[in-house]
Amino acid sequence: MELSWADVCGRRMVRQGLAGSFPVAAPAEAASAMCGAHAQVMSAAEVSLALRCPSATRTDVQDALWSHRSLVKTFGPRGTVHLLPADELALWCGALMSVPPAGRHAPNVRLSAEQTDELVAAMGKILADAELTVDELDEALADQVGAWAVERVVPAFQEKWPRWRQMVETAAHRGALCFGANKGRKTTYTSPTRWIPGFSPTPSDEAVPWLLDRYLHAYGPATPQHFARWLATTTGWAKPRFETAELTEVTVEGECAFAALGDVDPGPAPRGVRLLPYFDAFTIASQPRERLFPGQAAQRALANGQAGNFPVLLIDGIVAGVWHQKKTSTRITVTVEPLTTLTAPQLAQLDEQVERVAAIQHARPTLTIGPVSTRAHA
Repeated sequence: MELSWADVCGRRMVRQGLAGSFPVAAPAEAASAMCGAHAQVMSAAEVSLALRCPSATRTDVQDALWSHRSLVKTFGPRGTVHLLPADELALWCGALMSVPPAGRHAPNVRLSAEQTDELVAAMGKILADAELTVDELDEALADQVGAWAVERVVPAFQEKWPRWRQMVETAAHRGALCFGANKGRKTTYTSPTRWIPGFSPTPSDEAVPWLLDRYLHAYGPATPQHFARWLATTTGWAKPRFETAELTEVTVEGECAFAALGDVDPGPAPRGVRLLPYFDAFTIASQPRERLFPGQAAQRALANGQAGNFPVLLIDGIVAGVWHQKKTSTRITVTVEPLTTLTAPQLAQLDEQVERVAAIQHARPTLTIGPVSTRAHA
């Protein structure tokens, strides 16, 4: 079956709640549809989720995370901080724990398999009924495991972190750790078992096919290379997962790709203007990247080929500019830099998007069309 990029982009936008928000959706349902909301910048994650839910605000996302516990803040794909649905966390953990990491530390820093197992077990025990800052967990691990675990040997941001910090993502993927509520400005870690009764990671042979199916539903048709890039792992790991799954082969603009068995319906032609925040899942996961970021968009809206480092203006499913916001307690100033001249209908839609982004953040907006001088987010 031959599909155009518009066919693929349109179906992805519908399934992402970007062709109009989902008719009925809560933040956790939106996170499920997106395959997780990237939350390295927490305020951006709140906007990402709320944009996909009718009338939702950042408060609704915060309530889902800290009051209703329908979301969990943890380390998701690529070892980056994500908001994931609590009722899917066991499947996520079971899948991610089987994904080989992309890089390794130097031999004098690296943990052995036995040391990793010991640290994961210790973290699970320490955090079972506590929310600890990094410094508090550092002290607890030194007492329970020994001085080797807290030696400051891991290079990080022009300083050295304790040895155990290199495997926080591993501990999260094995279900021993997630984020707790901040203590002031300090991050805390806790155990997901405190909020999810009976929690235990799903066996990987069940969880990995589930994750591939969810990924293809949201971002397919796709290739093993796309799946590997999304997970920051090797094609050598991803390819056998495609070979053992029941898939339908299609061509997209002449290139081979795969969808879940029988799931090849094209979407409606993508239409309209959208503002997507930093690290929105749609911009990071949609492949091939050169079709989402064509021509000048690749130069302006990618950072060394990496997506998500700029908030983007989406027009008819294609990145067509960047934007930036400056927020005070009650007001938000949005500057949009289009890569093309906007029509009158597009300007009207942009006004609506700015109003929506401001409403999510409980602020009153001002829109400026002009250059964005802010550098890419790290």
